Order: sequence, then structure tokens, then C-alpha cells
Amino acid sequence: MEIHCKDVTAEVAKLERYVKRYQQAIPATADGETVSVALEDILYIESVDKRTYLYTESRVLLTDKRLYEFEEFLDSRDFFRCSKSTIIQLGKVVRLKPEITRNILATMVNGETIVVSRRYATELKKLLGIER
Repeated sequence: MEIHCKDVTAEVAKLERYVKRYQQAIPATADGETVSVALEDILYIESVDKRTYLYTESRVLLTDKRLYEFEEFLDSRDFFRCSKSTIIQLGKVVRLKPEITRNILATMVNGETIVVSRRYATELKKLLGIER
């Protein structure tokens, strides 16, 4: 990747970091095969029984990384920790529905519904500009 500009400003450096991070792929396994999963293909990441899974529209893959490692490394404007066990990609959410319990149901592009726990719901609303 090359970025041509007259001066390398803070904005240009930020753009470069964003593009590099966006182009990254995560190693994961499915059916005994190791593959690289592009960040833009991930719908959500979930931790179940001390194992971490990447969910795409067509596959569920196992990864060695822990949820907290993903949280540190992913851009918080694109990926959001929505519960103790799940991180969603905000760009893959097509609908948000508030629940009476103060949880939010997030419907993903593949039709799956993910619960945004009430502990994280307020932060999500602020991030999306719904609440201050």
C-alpha cells in the first residue's frame, strides 16, 4: 500500500494505520483447515467455553486469540464489545431493537440476532449518537 501526499500529517498517519488494520486477516481453523479471515468478513466474535470463535456469513471458525486480545487490537468504531462473551462488527448490524429488559437485540446481515447486554447498551447508544 502506498499513500502519496505532500506532508505526512496526523490525519494521514491515522488513515494509514486504519487501512493497514482493515487489511489485516486473522488466522483461524475450520474442519481441520487453517485459513485467514479478513476483518471485513467477520460478523461477530464470541467466546464459548474458553474457546474463541469467528463468525462470518457462511462459516464459524476457531481462533487462538482471546476476546480481550481482539478488543485491544480492533478499532472501537468498527467493532463493539456488546457482552462479556461477544464483540460485534457494527457495520454488519442491520437492525437494533430495544428490549423491555434494557438489553438491545442487534440483527446481523445474515439474520442472526445478538444480545447487547444492558451493561453495554448505553455505551452503544452513545457511540451511535442515539444518547448522550
